[in-house]
Amino acid sequence: MIGAIASRCYFKKHAPFFCEIETYLSRVNHPRVSIVILNWNGKHFLEKFLPSVLLHSNYEWVNVVVADNASTDDSVRFLLTKYPQVSQVVLKENTGYAGGYQAALQQIQADYYVLLNSDIEVTKNWLLPVIELMESNKNIAAAQPKIRDFNSRQKFEYAGAAGGEIDCLGYPFCRGRIFDTVETDAGQYNADAKIFWATGACMFVRASTFWQAGGLDSDFFAHQEEIDLCWRLQRLGHEVWYCGSSIIYHVGGGTLSYANPRKTYLNFRNNLWLLTKNLSLSKLLWVIPVRLVLDGVAALQLSLKYKDLKGLDAILKAHFAFYASLPSMATKRKNFDAPYTLPSSVFSKSILIQYFLLKRRKYSDVK
Repeated sequence: MIGAIASRCYFKKHAPFFCEIETYLSRVNHPRVSIVILNWNGKHFLEKFLPSVLLHSNYEWVNVVVADNASTDDSVRFLLTKYPQVSQVVLKENTGYAGGYQAALQQIQADYYVLLNSDIEVTKNWLLPVIELMESNKNIAAAQPKIRDFNSRQKFEYAGAAGGEIDCLGYPFCRGRIFDTVETDAGQYNADAKIFWATGACMFVRASTFWQAGGLDSDFFAHQEEIDLCWRLQRLGHEVWYCGSSIIYHVGGGTLSYANPRKTYLNFRNNLWLLTKNLSLSKLLWVIPVRLVLDGVAALQLSLKYKDLKGLDAILKAHFAFYASLPSMATKRKNFDAPYTLPSSVFSKSILIQYFLLKRRKYSDVK
């Protein structure tokens, strides 16, 4: 007892010294993490959400970086004035999500990158669980937290929900969100799980494997480039996971609204690119023709839904861009030296049939 009291007294007397030692050890024992927020004309989002990132990521081994994608608003000056402690990478031209991150991350040294949208509110314990999950399994190359809707806080958010999946025809969907049906979070996806793709809205990625896979494909500009990256990571033998104990809130549609024709164009073009780059030739020869037909059906459906031809026009342009890109896609297939394997997490059925014909709207119903 006397020894314990003496120890406590000694620690109290020399507390500043021990605090310095603890800080040093935490810096040494933890991997270096860079939270990188890509910003394009998002000063209003930075004003609203950057404080939560700084508050809940305040560790010696964490660096917060804003990569400015050639903004024309007052974002750069705002950060210099209001948050001088935040590092900035200022890019000279806007090359989209894929190109912006690809250029910015080349200038950042870290063990882990966290690619974080500017329209996200993080919570108190959002960072450590994901890093601890990835540290516990060195085969995990990328991961994401649970993503809820900022404006409807008990619902999952469209762009990521509880982890991304993909079906046999290459249609992406999420645990907790299939097409336009979004589930309420009732704890059904609290457990950590292996997934097919981690959302680009908040992707934790091991830096070494990110560059091993070649990083993001800048030609995608925006949309589905994270799925392409996750597929390539898995072709190299790595895994992608979802961490259910980390929660963030996403506004969504911060750069392009979900009904924007530009978004439609990028999604349809990039999905065809995704398949062309990563499917084996035997699967590609039948999947692409089927997808082109189904894209035509989707174009008619969009025209009826929005009562204009903008969706039809966007999908036609996406198809013509796809045809024109076939030589470059062939080169990319040749240059990426990894087996054309389909990970076990691929949904073997058609999500279209499950959702539209069988009326199965929840992830638990289709699995």
